[in-house]
Amino acid sequence: MRTDVTARAPACPDRVRELRYPAGDVLVVSGLPGSGKSTLIKRAVRDEAVLCIDSQDARARVERRLPPGLRRLPYALYRPVVRGAHYAALRRALRSGTSLVVHDCGQWPWVRRWLARGAARRGGSLHVLLLAVDPEVALAGQAARGRTVSPAAFRHHRRAMDRLTRSALAPGGVPGAATTRVLDRAAATALRAITFG
Repeated sequence: MRTDVTARAPACPDRVRELRYPAGDVLVVSGLPGSGKSTLIKRAVRDEAVLCIDSQDARARVERRLPPGLRRLPYALYRPVVRGAHYAALRRALRSGTSLVVHDCGQWPWVRRWLARGAARRGGSLHVLLLAVDPEVALAGQAARGRTVSPAAFRHHRRAMDRLTRSALAPGGVPGAATTRVLDRAAATALRAITFG
């Protein structure tokens, strides 16, 4: 396993403009809610042949199918349906064999293990790209996008991201990942392209 620490607060010694991975591999982009995962993926992954799986897309699909009278339901009530749709999309994407970028909250280590096994079964590897931003920056990002998580959920996300960041910065990186790269906000902004092949 290799760990590439691109940036670790407060220093940022290396700001790359492009990250390249082998064709057919799986890249997991993790970070706090509001850290800029979706923005980075939309900006940097421009190859239409690369599948990008974001749980927010599954949520939007489920919400579009809700009858008008149920659209005000709290998200917690239909979250299991959204997660089921998200994991079904991930399973289909893994079976396709194409290069894959996964938007991940970083809470569930079993998801990374599952993705690593799926990548290995198709002859590829799992890579982790971690956006390590201050909680205040992530909260501002949530406010800017107009979609926030509850204080309790955010605390849970912070604990999970603290564990993942410690793992990412340790020798060997994230278990199951062929490479681990940590970006602060400046390094994430400098990154312009994520390519496969």
